[in-house]
Amino acid sequence: MSNNVNRLTLAIALASTALIAGQAAASGFQVREQSAKTLANALSNATAGAEDVSFMAYNPAAIGNIDGNQVAGGVAYIDATFELQGAEASSRSIPGLGNVDYDRGGSRQGGETATVPSFAAKMQLNERFDLGLAIYAPYGLSTKYDEDWIGRYHAVETELKTIDFQPTLNYRATERLNLAVGLRAQYADATLSNNIDLGALGARQGSLQPSAIGNADGFAEVTGDDWGYGYTLGALFQVTDKTRLGASYRSEIDLTLEGEVDYSSDNAAGQRVLAGAQAGGDLRDGGGTAEITTPANLNLGVYHQLTDRLALMANAEWTEWSSFDELTVEFEDGSKPSSTTENWNDTWAFSVGADYALNQQWLLRAGLGVDESPVPSAEFRTPRVPDADRQWATFGATWMPTPELGITAGYMHVFADDGDIDQDGSKEENATKGSLNGTYEVEADVFALSLDYRF
Repeated sequence: MSNNVNRLTLAIALASTALIAGQAAASGFQVREQSAKTLANALSNATAGAEDVSFMAYNPAAIGNIDGNQVAGGVAYIDATFELQGAEASSRSIPGLGNVDYDRGGSRQGGETATVPSFAAKMQLNERFDLGLAIYAPYGLSTKYDEDWIGRYHAVETELKTIDFQPTLNYRATERLNLAVGLRAQYADATLSNNIDLGALGARQGSLQPSAIGNADGFAEVTGDDWGYGYTLGALFQVTDKTRLGASYRSEIDLTLEGEVDYSSDNAAGQRVLAGAQAGGDLRDGGGTAEITTPANLNLGVYHQLTDRLALMANAEWTEWSSFDELTVEFEDGSKPSSTTENWNDTWAFSVGADYALNQQWLLRAGLGVDESPVPSAEFRTPRVPDADRQWATFGATWMPTPELGITAGYMHVFADDGDIDQDGSKEENATKGSLNGTYEVEADVFALSLDYRF
């Protein structure tokens, strides 16, 4: 086993996590919970709703629909559950032994909870211009499996945290048309870990008996971070007094994640193999870089005030996931770069929703949505994010004790399709991980609370 192979495996895991570790409420790696109002309407009002300054995260021109100055803040709590059913895993075929079963009987659940905060503010500079700032987390996930679970060589812990800083300038071109541009400075920080089958390495080298395969594990933890920069464009058009159209575009962002790898083992047999591997140049603590591109996306929306009490809305979002077709990893020791194929597909998400005003203080919200997964087939699905097509059902309410203050609570339940996983142990990129097969069952609950104040 070469130093290059081990570093390649872990560096690819780092970069892949930064891209695919999306919340269970959205496909791919997206986090869309920047407003309790949009969540309560299943994101159907994201582009054309423009109800408060937090909508700037979806459409920067939203701030042109708000007179005066305003601040808004919120938090979303995500509780996701991943469970692998009918799981099978084994080592790569070993001469004279074949494939060794990796099942130790541990839990196959990997979901954890996550908290997603957001903040936005704007001020009206004059009759033509508005200036805003949005701070939010566009991507992120926290998942953790038991260290003895059947897929431990593919993933144990995954944590991704991102934050976008988006200064925005809106131009009120006419009384009905707003045009906006925003800059995006994005910081990403990732930590992930997985076990290493040091027993298999020792058996191949002859230093351990074959019975050690799958029973003398090591542990690898990878960390990495970077800043990236992009832009967002938006338009909001008041067609009539009752109908509003919105469109927004968010550019791709290039990131170069710099990672550090740390190896360890908590058992005597594994420690002996690890010490020998490090002395020979393998499994040394070190690092590498992976250049990745977070995809561009386009949003189109419509908002219509049907009656004095009832409003209807719809949204469509296209994401250019096909930009994530290959991942190239470079090593700090100057070794030849290596690549792996991802083959993700572009996707669409659609949602519809409605608001009903009980009175001047209470507004009820609800919505439905569907979201395609970018993962093309079982061979590209991973246990870090067992992504699949999903549907949403949401409801919530806004309370306005005064005309200037709004408090909103929203709830979303995510129904995800079952997703088969077929990681082939004979593929070179799975040389140290082995095979992993089964069917993932995924669901999530999201709770959001936000506050907006106009002054």
